[in-house]
Amino acid sequence: MGKVIAIANQKGGVGKTTTAINLAASLAVLEKKVLIIDADPQANTTSGLNFSPDNDQKRTLYEVMIGEISIRDSLIQTEIGSLHMIPSHINLVGAELELVEDPNREAFLKNALAPIKDEYDYIVIDCSPSLGLITINSLTAADSVIIPVQPEFFALEGLGKLLQTIRLVQAGPNPSLTIEGFVVTMFDGRTKVHNQVVGELQEHFKDMVFNTIIQRNIRLSEAPSHGKPIILYDVICNGTTNYLNLAKEVLEKNS
Repeated sequence: MGKVIAIANQKGGVGKTTTAINLAASLAVLEKKVLIIDADPQANTTSGLNFSPDNDQKRTLYEVMIGEISIRDSLIQTEIGSLHMIPSHINLVGAELELVEDPNREAFLKNALAPIKDEYDYIVIDCSPSLGLITINSLTAADSVIIPVQPEFFALEGLGKLLQTIRLVQAGPNPSLTIEGFVVTMFDGRTKVHNQVVGELQEHFKDMVFNTIIQRNIRLSEAPSHGKPIILYDVICNGTTNYLNLAKEVLEKNS
């Protein structure tokens, strides 16, 4: 059975989408069959994998969430053979309003995924920075959560609200939800505060922090504008090495 991993942080700009795209791509390159789901109405994962939902607005997560199409009909093939995607669209904002009266509103994505979950080794969900109904659906559908953390003090302070939301999901619709780990992103080893924050994170969360640290890398910033994961954009840069190492850690944790 495939493992569903949500990539979540309610703070924007911490490398959440970058982590979702490049972890999924790295797992696929490491010979796993992977599905990435763009559950953010901003659709950055969608454009970052070279697909525009405006070209086909009837095959996105929004149509799946409101029951217009099956999840299988929304699957898109990416440039990597074993990596599929379910795209997003700004219309996904409206799904929260359309589902709010549904008694199964928190489990809609989980139920929609059920027919295809066994067809993938990993399903990676890029969550919205909002902690609304779509994110709750993502956490309800997930087996675990990876939390990207930028090594800044304000980023640490913002973790409390996300951890509270995870506890609420564990106490309600998804008791088996676990934290896969915290991954440090955008790290600059020359910066004293970055080293200090990483030390505090490791001291507080111990072995829940991944050993792999994602270094600040200009090629990682450039890759989405070319619609490619970093491993297809620049195979020898630090960003590629970092995300391949993160994927290997994930595989080791789940072996």
